[in-house]
Amino acid sequence: MLDARQSPGDPSSGRPDRADGTASTDHAIHAAAALLSGARLAVLTGAGVSTDSGIPNYRGPDSPPRTPMTYQQFVGDESFRRHYWARNHVGWRHVHRTHPNAGHRALAELEARGVVGGLITQNVDLLHEQAGSRNVIDLHGRYDRVICLGCRTVVPRAELATRLDALNPGFAESVGAVADVEIAPDADAVIESTSHFVVAACDRCGGMLKPDIVYFGENVPRERVDRAYAMVDAAEALLVAGSSLTVMSGLRFVRHAATTGKPVVIVNRGATRGDPLATVRVDAGTSEVLSTLAVALPSARAPIT
Repeated sequence: MLDARQSPGDPSSGRPDRADGTASTDHAIHAAAALLSGARLAVLTGAGVSTDSGIPNYRGPDSPPRTPMTYQQFVGDESFRRHYWARNHVGWRHVHRTHPNAGHRALAELEARGVVGGLITQNVDLLHEQAGSRNVIDLHGRYDRVICLGCRTVVPRAELATRLDALNPGFAESVGAVADVEIAPDADAVIESTSHFVVAACDRCGGMLKPDIVYFGENVPRERVDRAYAMVDAAEALLVAGSSLTVMSGLRFVRHAATTGKPVVIVNRGATRGDPLATVRVDAGTSEVLSTLAVALPSARAPIT
């Protein structure tokens, strides 16, 4: 990383001049802006971008330990499936009510100004689209859709919510709805008692319904991966924001960018698995850093297509 190779006196070194590390962060942001200035960017985002919108992180420094449900558990065990849908029936309402934060808005502004050519997000919350980003690849799917594993019909999550309310009258209200429960990532909620929850089947074929989200243990559709690689190839640098890059799903794009000689800037609170590949590493919140970059980076002379 650039901040590990420069001298302490270099403003791009990223080394702390004060005990609280403030100067180090400022230097790293300055280095990131200098590196990305004039470049066409692809952006990869993770859960850390949405924490300021009230959606918790899986692996942030202050995140509690979590054990997400796997694809194999969901499709192979009725009790796991019932437990998931009960939790999701409460949690998805929270995501539905969240709003983009300054980081989302900064990335949308940079796209509108032709600096960001496209965005790959590991999040399912659609906050990038709500903020105004247009060229977005929802790598892990979307929380607002449900797919039948039998006939592959896709329906809005709101449509299923109406059916689940009818099958489980008063359930969400009985567990506190959104206000009194702990919300987990991926439109989930922490609920213990779910044994009496009634799960809905596909009303077209009777098949198993699943959120249109890529679970742990499930592969991202190949076509989606190929589009993401193409987005990185079309860019001159890769900006990673709010991802620990723990899973290969996102890390592969960082490796690809580094292998093809593109600069990589990583903005995240805490260490990431991609740090050895980073040209510049900024250990700070994404809302702050992305807002600063939106001011510092010049607009492109023509929109990126």
